[in-house]
Amino acid sequence: MGHPHVLHAYFVIQFIINSFVFITPGSSRPWPHTSFSSSLPNETIDTKLCKDTSCIKIASSDYGNIIQELPFGVLYPSSVSDIKHLVESSYNSTTPFTIAARGNGHSVRGQAMAKDGVVVNMGSISSNENKRISVSGNSSVGFYADVGGEQLWINVLGTTLEHGLAPVSWTDYLYLTVGGTLSNAGISGQSSFHGPQISNVLEMDVITGKGDFITCSKNMNSDLFYAVLGGLGQFGIITRARIVLDKAPNRVKWVRTIYKDFSKFTKDQEHLISIDGFDYVEGSLIMKNTPASDFFSPSDESMINSLASENGILYSLEAVKYYDDHIINTIDEELEMILKGLSFESGFLFKKDATFFDFLNRVRDEELLLQSIGLWDVPHPWLNLFIPRSGIMDFNEGVFVDIIQKQNRSSSGPFLVYPINRKKWDDNMSVVIPEDDEDMFYTVALLNSAKDYKDWVIMDEQNTEILKFCDKSGIKVKQYFPHYGKKEEWMKHFGKKWDIFKKRKAQFDPKMILSPGQRIFNSE
Repeated sequence: MGHPHVLHAYFVIQFIINSFVFITPGSSRPWPHTSFSSSLPNETIDTKLCKDTSCIKIASSDYGNIIQELPFGVLYPSSVSDIKHLVESSYNSTTPFTIAARGNGHSVRGQAMAKDGVVVNMGSISSNENKRISVSGNSSVGFYADVGGEQLWINVLGTTLEHGLAPVSWTDYLYLTVGGTLSNAGISGQSSFHGPQISNVLEMDVITGKGDFITCSKNMNSDLFYAVLGGLGQFGIITRARIVLDKAPNRVKWVRTIYKDFSKFTKDQEHLISIDGFDYVEGSLIMKNTPASDFFSPSDESMINSLASENGILYSLEAVKYYDDHIINTIDEELEMILKGLSFESGFLFKKDATFFDFLNRVRDEELLLQSIGLWDVPHPWLNLFIPRSGIMDFNEGVFVDIIQKQNRSSSGPFLVYPINRKKWDDNMSVVIPEDDEDMFYTVALLNSAKDYKDWVIMDEQNTEILKFCDKSGIKVKQYFPHYGKKEEWMKHFGKKWDIFKKRKAQFDPKMILSPGQRIFNSE
């Protein structure tokens, strides 16, 4: 986890500094290394490197609003070759500078920042090149989309739907870049059925830390292919990914059920991801202070809140079944058969019908609402964990009940918990999941939003308490979106994968240029 007290002090210092550092709008920051500008490959790149205060300010923060690190410049590339030239210039310099690719800035602990280096604004490519999403293939060999690494998944969805197709694996929020999610894993309720997003990539174009432009797949330059997927940006910048597509459904049947008993809740979840029925399964916690959901009607919400007040904590199973016009007359009957035998509370089954697009884009309306009332750009002390199946019952009692419920702190974000099938993950990839032989593991996402700095400190202390509980109880969790302050912590995180991860770093980014904000190879 790192050192929370150091982070707290750092946050305060940065808050004070940033009250004064941003000079006047339109001014430029001085270059601290005289060799930096001279190491650029040509004047064209230099003209695309913004040193304006406004550029620096945007690139020094992210969605987390916890860490702030000032780069010396932001590259706005008009082509992939601009990025290649930038990395080459650093690698070939006697004084290499660090480089971080920034997609939509949705990291939460400064992972896409480059203190004293250059941040690459990936979205600039799509504004200058016309065709960055193309759909190919046929019914006999399969369909796929070649997608720029800077593209948002919402744009990928829109383009592929025009062909009646769509990717099979998603994240809950679509305004993230393809390169960004593939650098982590990309998970959601479809992951148990189709694997994470990294399991649905056929091929990539990558610019390594040496400035080499390499096309890779499982059968071509496979070391780089496996390294980059889930590799936290340490080995290369993804400029193109070939994504698996399938026939897109028209609509979905969307179901939520409520449980008081955690064991019944998890048993039903595990059952549903083990059969051919639903296409998406997730779950969440509901407490008396949980924010209202657009899914439920006001009367349903009132009934659920009443039960939550009596019980203290509830568990909501969320599942979706896709359908098309050809089964429109039988879909309700199929749904009833799948739900038969589940152990949710009587009278607490809720259904909704939606378009496929509206379901996948469900978080967007909440985002726009929070933006309108000024609650989007606030600190987000998230904690995302992968938990061994054998430890989930102890985690529920020790964390959900004894920490979260008993401390009774207000929650402004969803708390997700759901199982994922292990067989859909490729152990050759850099991504880390629990090191055991169990056929499932759980993901827990505590997606808090803090009102202010004081609130953030309280939530972050709770996250630390949760991790300490897991360590003391022998629950061998792995962080998703990990952040650590010491090399030893990173070594423990990667476990048996550390040696190959370090070897791949030396192979593809020997001067440790890329993604310094992850603090893997530049930590204490």
